[in-house]
Amino acid sequence: MNSGRLIFTQITDLIHREQFNRCMLLHPMPRASKSMTARDQFLAMAFAQMTFRESLRDIEACLDGCAHCYAMGIRGKIVRTNLAYANENRDWRVYEALGQILIRKARRLYVEDSNGLDIEEMVYALDASTIDLC
Repeated sequence: MNSGRLIFTQITDLIHREQFNRCMLLHPMPRASKSMTARDQFLAMAFAQMTFRESLRDIEACLDGCAHCYAMGIRGKIVRTNLAYANENRDWRVYEALGQILIRKARRLYVEDSNGLDIEEMVYALDASTIDLC
């Protein structure tokens, strides 16, 4: 039995809490949620993306049955009404700023890596899959 940290936690630890908080300060919310923080929303949506969840109900059911939510970094209760409200009302530019931070971090990691392509410009491949909400 594995006694180490969860793989999800190891992946999300690459995103430092201070960097995420700085992104939140750039685009503040008019009213903060008491039961689910922006980090909880981000972790829930990242979990949904990594585990191929198909709806908010699916995300809620999966995380509700998971005994390791606290170990995954999710402190609040993830329910679909809070998640739907957060997805609708939280500023998307927070996550864009976080994405730019991660792109810069990846660029520094692979600056010396030659991939065999002779491309003059920087090329990004982003996953644009969607989660159906109907």
